[in-house]
Amino acid sequence: MGNPELLVQVRGVRKRFGGLMALDGVSFDVHAGVLKAIIGPNGAGKSTMLNVMSGLVRPTDGELAICGVPTTGLQAHQVAALGLARTFQNVQLFENMSVLENVMVGRHLRTRQGLLASALRLPRQVREERATVAAAMQALERVGIAHRAHLPAAALPFGQQRLLEIARALAAEPRVILLDEPASGLSSHETEGLADLLKAIVAGGVTVVLVDHDMQFVMGISDEVLVLDQGRKIAEGSPDLVRSDPKVIRAYLGEGA
Repeated sequence: MGNPELLVQVRGVRKRFGGLMALDGVSFDVHAGVLKAIIGPNGAGKSTMLNVMSGLVRPTDGELAICGVPTTGLQAHQVAALGLARTFQNVQLFENMSVLENVMVGRHLRTRQGLLASALRLPRQVREERATVAAAMQALERVGIAHRAHLPAAALPFGQQRLLEIARALAAEPRVILLDEPASGLSSHETEGLADLLKAIVAGGVTVVLVDHDMQFVMGISDEVLVLDQGRKIAEGSPDLVRSDPKVIRAYLGEGA
């Protein structure tokens, strides 16, 4: 059995916002079949790292690649087309659309028919629309809210809105999903369900990179953990290795820890 496929490469990435160096020479890899967490104190650069990886923010310096294709300087939709999807710390849904329609939006990279075919209801467009609905329903089933498909997205409780965002990301059939604070605002019961879901997603062939502040949640589900502090990588490895690293302890608890 060969080595797992290298899906994400980050090399020497720096991001400066005016006088603030949000990321300072960060390098790491993400291999297929892994759930990798990025952790660190507030202001460590975690969300900035996800924004750079997904093409929402252009790095000041450094190189990135998704599935072997260089992505430095590409726009977010171009990065997404290579097989990367993401969710956001603040839930971003089309509240006036149904749950199903929100997930169908996530399929737009997989559709081929144009406006004319849609307007004329050509047979190939009808077939594609049916396939889109089926794929969206399958994504909702994976996260456990298919029974809510025809409700307005705004009618879902907060925990299920988080699941809806993950379903929308899955609908794009990505190789890698970036999750920004997926457990934020969830109850302990919902967090346990989310942990089971993310393990199932990885087992189903989608690699996950997540940022979260819930250390019990992160350490319980992650295969690998990357630790940032003030924009720099200070540790990387298994949860057991990282939690015992003196640099990590100092970053979270201070010099006297």
